[in-house]
Amino acid sequence: MPSSQLGGFGRDPDEIEHRIDQWAQGFAVKAERYRAAQEQTEQIRSTASSRDGSVRVTVRADGSVTDLVFTEKVRSLPLTELSAQILATMRSAQARIADQVGAVMTAQLGDEDAQTRAVMLDNLRERFPVPPDEQVEPAPASKKWNFADAEPDDQAPQPPPAAPPPPSARPPTPGRARPRPDDGEDDDFDPQRDWRR
Repeated sequence: MPSSQLGGFGRDPDEIEHRIDQWAQGFAVKAERYRAAQEQTEQIRSTASSRDGSVRVTVRADGSVTDLVFTEKVRSLPLTELSAQILATMRSAQARIADQVGAVMTAQLGDEDAQTRAVMLDNLRERFPVPPDEQVEPAPASKKWNFADAEPDDQAPQPPPAAPPPPSARPPTPGRARPRPDDGEDDDFDPQRDWRR
């Protein structure tokens, strides 16, 4: 306690004790308000939905996800768009945390410690900035989720099989004899000669 504040009643021990009790009670009341503000802050939940309503994300005051909900609309979303929707919706929910924490602090503490609270809220806004509006590029139809197989169809189209080589370029098949003379293709057929080729 500064001595300047004691100057007016420094010689009256009862007055000093009474003033100390008042300050102690003030500190206890202030501590109780901060405790209540902390409890309410821990109960904060921020929820956001994607633009098309396919995804809903809920986060705590620390930004961690507590709930993730899909609607039937996700069945028609390509996986790349679905993942982008989840992240964008989570960031939207997190961006609302600072305002909710600020409302709790104002309700519990009024104008008390305004500078400290401003620093804390600025830190939350830096951690969880308001995301820019991002347009998610739709993926090609071949990238859509195949629910029948429960697996995404991510295989690239296969190239057509190579054309077989022309007959003149084919190597002879080992162990295969040439046609017999009665086939009309070779009148000079010699099995031993042709077998060695």
